[in-house]
Amino acid sequence: MNTPHPGRRHLLIVAGCGLALAAASAFPANGSPQRFVYDALGDSFASGSGAAAAQDACGRNDLAYPHVLDGRMRIALDDFAACGGATIPSMLATQMAALGTETDLVTVSIGGNDIGWSAAVTACLVGTEAQCAQSIQATTQSIEQQLPADLGAAYTQIRVAAPDAHVVVTGYPRLFSPEHGDFVPFPQLPGMISVAEQRLLNDGADLLNAVIADVAADHGFQFVDVTSRFTGHGVNAGDAWLTGLDHPVPLHPTAEGQHAYGVALRSQINPTSLR
Repeated sequence: MNTPHPGRRHLLIVAGCGLALAAASAFPANGSPQRFVYDALGDSFASGSGAAAAQDACGRNDLAYPHVLDGRMRIALDDFAACGGATIPSMLATQMAALGTETDLVTVSIGGNDIGWSAAVTACLVGTEAQCAQSIQATTQSIEQQLPADLGAAYTQIRVAAPDAHVVVTGYPRLFSPEHGDFVPFPQLPGMISVAEQRLLNDGADLLNAVIADVAADHGFQFVDVTSRFTGHGVNAGDAWLTGLDHPVPLHPTAEGQHAYGVALRSQINPTSLR
């Protein structure tokens, strides 16, 4: 049998010690792999409303992206607090109890219900182009003037409630794919959203995401943008990842859309950033 060179024997010993240390960090004293405690906050885009049959009054279901992310090794969903219809004030009033000093990871999707977004979409669908533009302008003002302070207050409370957690903030997709032409949801009824109006609404979504990303960065939180993953999958696309206006929960991610959220999060959350 060959005897290892003394220098090689030293390298083998060092490598063996390194593997032992790595194993010790991944497997605590009880011998089980470390599991990171994950809490999910936010509105209907986080609860999964519209992707599957609702399991409770908040529209939560097993296809929601917190469950997709939960499937990742070592990330364990502890509290699924997100609720359809949540605004920043209601999230602060009802969801913060999910967080604690033991929380390792938080995801939060919030802000879309605080800016009059659904009113703008409705105005573009049933009103004139001038009414559409006016409603979008009002939404833009809310995004620029009101939302930063409201998000900032919410993110501060999240940090206080979960002081050691890695916090990931998600953006919202663009709702439309203008390359597919005018959006006529009910051909037998009046009402449409023109290509020009779709672009205005998509610009509003981009602004919303930019503000959310900036405030998240100011608080040291990670921002995950899902815009590119929904490209070509707007509500008027042939392969839509958003529910139609005839759906009980319109303009929300379908099962494919929720999966896209989950994949985006899984691809960008580095386990080494979790304690």
